[in-house]
Amino acid sequence: MAKAEKIKYIEPVIKRREEEYDPFIEATLQFENAADYLDLEPLIYQRLKYPERELTVHIPVSLDNGNAETFTGFRVQHSTIRGPSKGGIRYSPDASLSECKALASWMTWKCAVINIPFGGGKGAVICDPTKMSENELKKLTKQYISAIRDIIGPFKDIPAPDMFTNSQTMAWIADAYKQNGQIEPAVVTGKPILLGGSLGRENATGTGLYYVLREASKYLDFSLAGKKVAILGFGNVGSSIAKLVHKAGCKITAVTDIYGGIYSDKGIDPAALKEQVSKTGSIVDFPETEPIDNESLISLPCDVLIPAAVEGQINKNNANDVKAKIILEGANGPTTLDADEILKEKETLVIPDILANAGGVMVSYLEWVQNLQRFFFSEEEVLAKTEKKMNQAFWDVIKTMKDYKVSMREAAYILAVGRVAETLRVLGRN
Repeated sequence: MAKAEKIKYIEPVIKRREEEYDPFIEATLQFENAADYLDLEPLIYQRLKYPERELTVHIPVSLDNGNAETFTGFRVQHSTIRGPSKGGIRYSPDASLSECKALASWMTWKCAVINIPFGGGKGAVICDPTKMSENELKKLTKQYISAIRDIIGPFKDIPAPDMFTNSQTMAWIADAYKQNGQIEPAVVTGKPILLGGSLGRENATGTGLYYVLREASKYLDFSLAGKKVAILGFGNVGSSIAKLVHKAGCKITAVTDIYGGIYSDKGIDPAALKEQVSKTGSIVDFPETEPIDNESLISLPCDVLIPAAVEGQINKNNANDVKAKIILEGANGPTTLDADEILKEKETLVIPDILANAGGVMVSYLEWVQNLQRFFFSEEEVLAKTEKKMNQAFWDVIKTMKDYKVSMREAAYILAVGRVAETLRVLGRN
């Protein structure tokens, strides 16, 4: 969670996309494409196309200056067919119900791709956390959980961290939810270790990304050593994957965050960059680099492009400029459908978000299992279980891709939608 004192005078330089972008429309079209290949029964098609539940809440909070403000929040549960809904809570001035609906549906397919017993959920509060104190964020979190309390729970819907929320936020959620004076750790994942959090959780999404990239390098006979990597976003996901690809011998040539970007043909040390971020709140003005913006980064000559920021950043306006051989989607929905068509023609391998960044929900699943059993795994056990699941999911998607002669994204959706649909059939809900 960013704090005002860390970002100081820095102002965001990334502008909102000029083109109208509705993430839920994108998510729905992706689902419909898979449904066409699977020739789904009408009732199953209708059950999976829309979220099961959408909740909007209004949250009054007293501020440190003595004033009060009412914030709007959402919680969307797309599916509980294969298990409790699962998904993060984000704090953002740009949060919307459409975004939550899209992210919840993507989480349903993500859980199905890696074959864990969850459906998809998502929560958000419209606020600017960089301009709020820790005390105000604590009050906001607890009031938000009070408002959605009836629809979450260890066997209903399990929140997790997301944009501008972290393990501290999850601790506040656990406290706000407690029953009969007792903390129920399985109600939320991404908690501090001392509250039942899982070892290996902090870098889980980045670790999962690396496992998938490594398998892709085997599939393409594409050694990672010496390859150039550009990363859009240097939050938890971007910084984690940066460290791992650097260790594998890749050269990171460019990185951006919400305040700006940096480029160096000689390569960027992710450990030193992360140290600067911890001090200043941004990657801007990192030594021996030149400034770069998102559009320039996307068009750089590189081998691997990792969008790890927000939705829709690779679109029809810039997809033709992509020179990377592999796009590894660290963010949710970073590539639009129009861009997908262009990239398919260019024979760029797009490793889709619902596979690539599933390491986070995999370790969240392991945290939930540990909390339910009150029995905990070592970090080595967590990493080994995650690696096995991610590797299996990658090759499941590759097999589907070959069977249907489709792109990797289409294959991931066909695999995921097919698994959820088959669950409905077995349950007799078709």
